[in-house]
Amino acid sequence: METAQEVKTRVYKFGNKTADGNSTMKNLLGGKGANLAEMGLIGIPVPPGFTITTDVCTEYNQLGQDAVIAMITQEVEDAIENIEQIMGSKFGDKENPLLVSVRSGARVSMPGMMDTVLNLGLNDDVVIGLAEKSGNERFAWDSYRRFIQMYGDVVLGMKPESKEDIDPFEEIMEALKHKRNIELDTEFTIQDLKDLVYDFKEAVKKRTGHNFPTNPWDQLWGAVVAVFNSWNSDRAIYYRKMNGYPGEWGTAVNVQAMVYGNMGLNSGTGVCFTRDAGTGENVFNGEYLINAQGEDVVAGTRTPQQITKLGSLRWAELAKVEEEDRAENYPSLEELMPTIYNELNEYQKKLELHYRDMQDMEFTMQDGKLWILQTRNGKRTGAAMVKIAMDSLKEGLISEKEALLQIEPSKLDELLHPVFDAKALKRANVIAQGLPASPGAATGKIVFFADEADHYKSSILVRIETSPEDLEGMNIAKGILTARGGMTSHAAVVARGMGKCCVSGAGALKIDYKKRTLTVDGVVYQEGDWISLNGSTGNIIEGKVATSEPELSGEFAELMELSDKYATMQVRTNADSPKDAKVAVKFGAQGIGLTRTEHMFFEVDRIKAMREMILADTLKGRKEALNELLPMQREDFEGIFEAMEGLPVTVRLLDPPLHEFVPHQLETQRSLAEDMHISLEAVKIKVAELEEFNPMLGHRGCRLGITYPEITEMQARAIIEAALNLKEKGIEAKPEIMVPLIGTIAEFEHQEAVIRATANKVFEERNDTVEYLVGTMIEIPRAAITANLIAEKADFFSFGTNDLTQMTFGYSRDDAGKFLPTYIEKGILKVDPFEVLDQEGVGQLVQIGTSKGRSVKSKLKVGICGEHGGDPSSVEFCYNTGMNYVSCSPYRVPIARIASAQAAIKAQQ
Repeated sequence: METAQEVKTRVYKFGNKTADGNSTMKNLLGGKGANLAEMGLIGIPVPPGFTITTDVCTEYNQLGQDAVIAMITQEVEDAIENIEQIMGSKFGDKENPLLVSVRSGARVSMPGMMDTVLNLGLNDDVVIGLAEKSGNERFAWDSYRRFIQMYGDVVLGMKPESKEDIDPFEEIMEALKHKRNIELDTEFTIQDLKDLVYDFKEAVKKRTGHNFPTNPWDQLWGAVVAVFNSWNSDRAIYYRKMNGYPGEWGTAVNVQAMVYGNMGLNSGTGVCFTRDAGTGENVFNGEYLINAQGEDVVAGTRTPQQITKLGSLRWAELAKVEEEDRAENYPSLEELMPTIYNELNEYQKKLELHYRDMQDMEFTMQDGKLWILQTRNGKRTGAAMVKIAMDSLKEGLISEKEALLQIEPSKLDELLHPVFDAKALKRANVIAQGLPASPGAATGKIVFFADEADHYKSSILVRIETSPEDLEGMNIAKGILTARGGMTSHAAVVARGMGKCCVSGAGALKIDYKKRTLTVDGVVYQEGDWISLNGSTGNIIEGKVATSEPELSGEFAELMELSDKYATMQVRTNADSPKDAKVAVKFGAQGIGLTRTEHMFFEVDRIKAMREMILADTLKGRKEALNELLPMQREDFEGIFEAMEGLPVTVRLLDPPLHEFVPHQLETQRSLAEDMHISLEAVKIKVAELEEFNPMLGHRGCRLGITYPEITEMQARAIIEAALNLKEKGIEAKPEIMVPLIGTIAEFEHQEAVIRATANKVFEERNDTVEYLVGTMIEIPRAAITANLIAEKADFFSFGTNDLTQMTFGYSRDDAGKFLPTYIEKGILKVDPFEVLDQEGVGQLVQIGTSKGRSVKSKLKVGICGEHGGDPSSVEFCYNTGMNYVSCSPYRVPIARIASAQAAIKAQQ
């Protein structure tokens, strides 16, 4: 038990322009709870309520349901009483009832991933009191049937678990609509709604074996527990894995007084954005529904209307609706309710100015009164993220540093992939038009079910509407297409957060799940047929459309220039060919941190000479084969040095075990034997000799160069000759020769001697010189802890964190996939250490190696060239360790550049 001194606050109240918390408390109150408190404090009309903290979710997972409910009961009862006093109504009262909503609220936005219950507190008696109090019997019974359906799905387990299951509530409603010959929920009569309530409760009893709970307090605790449970639902866990959010964060629970958007034609609900979440354009936009509750907008069951007149005109143009028909049947909120719109417009300006970022807001209009239910920094595409940051900077809303810190580096990846080729688009056959819900270009084969998105290498998920259960399939698919739903539907919001191309609300599509067909204007498309989506225009295109490479231009280029102003740690690239080098230079690489020479040997015209070298029994035979490879290597290095003109290029000498190069198939072995004029048996024996029990710890890296120094000689000669050849052309080359996999200073000294002797020989032959460095890759733990000895000789260190991770953990990279997912699922590891640098273990070795190396050579050049060089959190670690540069793949260079700038800014702050 907690003592009096140990008692901590677990429930935070807000409402009536007062609050126990504020926006700085997102880790404790969750993003939603912290922002609800903050909005109340700055005068935004927020329904009163309270937040149960994320700490309670952690306690729930540790201690269980009963212990936690006992722990917070008094605080929750006090908080409900506070809502009652503000609203002038009473929870559970038959004559003057207070209803509440129960929503999740993690510290980061997880749209649609966790559960919500609205209209909680209703039962057969309270619904009558609500009808009398409101004077609107239809509204009361509509709220009751919604509550039973939502509570049944979220708390009582009525939600279908697979595509084969039928939602009993939807089945009941569809049957009634068919009987009454109606299409929309708003067309149900009062008696229809009463019948639905009765049938829904019967469905609950049939499925669960228990009556629907009638005690409001039982309902409340059931909903609170359901929200905590939803933190560990399959879709929430998948979303966290997808975004790298830790499972121990937990979710808060927000309980608020209900305000009602379903009270009639003077009520409604909507979602809005202070800027365009798809493009970043500085235009207020959003969607609303009259006589509806919040879940109706995001669920996509009704296609909503636009908030602004401009947005409504754009929508009408896309939907091919005549202006006269639009104004009458699809008016904007600005036209239909100008007073409410103007008030909403003022609030959106105030909130963006207050939070200094684009806001995603939810609102409800109850009988002509506006309530703001939520605000959060809006999910946006990579392109919108860049534009919003740069526009906000130019508008004076934020500073340069704030603009850089607003960027989520990994989302830049969206801007670095191919787009539809302009010429190909002109020839494309557009078969239908939807809403451009999330920009991008996607081509793939049609699939109709999320759990089948991986059936094709490239797929387009085609749904009537998506739900949170579709998350994994949405992530796998190249693009998402829905027949229903607007720009704020589940499909649209989640797709933008993923950076996934999405077209929504394409009403011309006729989707038949049973037949697995998509019909457009009488043309039938089968599952597996190719279609393409243009998420920037909403066009749905028949077949494949060619793509073209992206460019770093406009605001994206401006952002990169701004990042260079603040970054002090350079970004290089890992490139094995001139083509890769040119791409990297285009994206701003400041050199090459890793050129893997072994990749050059696998081409058809080279592998034969490489195999002859490996299979040769004499030094003479090996040198003859190496002489064949020399001009090829030299040509490769010339191309790379030229592409990186004047920038440093780190070339790693041959690293993999030789068995990777020899043929293992009988026919290839026979062909090689004939070319070398030796027996097939001799080839088989040599291949068998090269096999190792653990090749990654075997005869590879510097061990090859020590055993066969002629290999090191050939590569060193190729590098130095290439640099001299370019010098003759007036092109500066800056080679840095890297010895791989050393564990002792003696290994480095041996290889350095071979390299320098070879270089001196070439200089004598050519009567010319170039500057070059000789350094090493630190990828063995022993090298890291004896780095002071190695630094006495080495010109530079480059940490090869792929192998360093492998050897520190004792995990084989090739086999770790068999157990790492289980480790992450069970919380043994938070992330894959081959994707995100393990700062506690591997990181300590990096810090030790850097510190010891510089204790001997203060200006020792230090970098990282493993896959971690493109991971933002690892880049920040490298900056804090004092590295000169990170190196990553060409398409991750902009990501690393931003991460480098952010690391410098954070360190200053």
